[in-house]
Amino acid sequence: MSVHEAEAGSSTLAEALREHRRVLSTAAAYVLLLLVLALAAPRFFRPDPIRALLVSNASVLVAAVGMTLVILCRQIDVSIGSIYSVCGVAAGLLSRAGAPVPVAAAGAIAAGGLMGAMNGALVAGLRLPSIVATLATMVIWRESMRYAREGEFVRDLGLDFQWLGLGQALGQTAVVGIALGLFAVFAWSLGHLALGRAVYASGSDPEAARLAGIPPRRVVFGVFTVMGMLGGLAALLNAVRFAEVDPSAGTGLELQVIAAVVVGGTAISGGRGSLIGTLIGVALLGSIGPALVFLDARPQWEKAVQGLIILAAVATDALERKER
Repeated sequence: MSVHEAEAGSSTLAEALREHRRVLSTAAAYVLLLLVLALAAPRFFRPDPIRALLVSNASVLVAAVGMTLVILCRQIDVSIGSIYSVCGVAAGLLSRAGAPVPVAAAGAIAAGGLMGAMNGALVAGLRLPSIVATLATMVIWRESMRYAREGEFVRDLGLDFQWLGLGQALGQTAVVGIALGLFAVFAWSLGHLALGRAVYASGSDPEAARLAGIPPRRVVFGVFTVMGMLGGLAALLNAVRFAEVDPSAGTGLELQVIAAVVVGGTAISGGRGSLIGTLIGVALLGSIGPALVFLDARPQWEKAVQGLIILAAVATDALERKER
């Protein structure tokens, strides 16, 4: 190998490390957390805690996949928690009415897609700022749900609906498998399909994307619609775990999902990021609460630790922009 080839290889490696620095740092933080648990609380790695961790974060991962697409397009969706609540109740009501699981799932996904399309129409069609548009729809749907249900849980769910996730090992495996399978499909699509490249292009430079023949407004409308559909699926994967559907189940989900995406390395300014980073972000933030329990620490520290991680991620993103 010549000196020039060695220098070129070294430069390529340095650029790759710089590009994936956020993902690598998040992965390193997660490995450090696991090492601390292995030394101080090895019971964390028993089958039951691991299974509970995977099942409880399956729905978060599905919602985070959709949020990654939205943020890659330089947008934000703070209504995901309300979409999640509405779709969970919709699935529960369909199940109580006697609908089989596939029908309840289709209803939840369709309801989420409709609400996502409304967000997309406001942002891409009327060109409203996404933070304003989705904040408004978040309040509308949450207050409408509160008025319609008055806090009442959806009970008397169908037996097949409950079997899918309620204390059944096979059902829990199905929930986790659906989430990971969907993640794999979207991760591959972002890297190998023209639609995935269109998402990155629209977030990097909308005008350049338009000149290249990519319609950024259609892409934005599409990702908001997909975000809503994935919110509906996430709500279903959560609802099947319990004997009742809580109409307030999505409260705070928007912050959890956005945090996981940003911590995983997706730039809030759009155009940069990966679903692998999102997966690591979901795993890291989702493990903090159980880890504190096993370390005999006060659970109130969970939000504080998550906040520090988010602040570090946002600060790193700002420094990277300044360097460029």
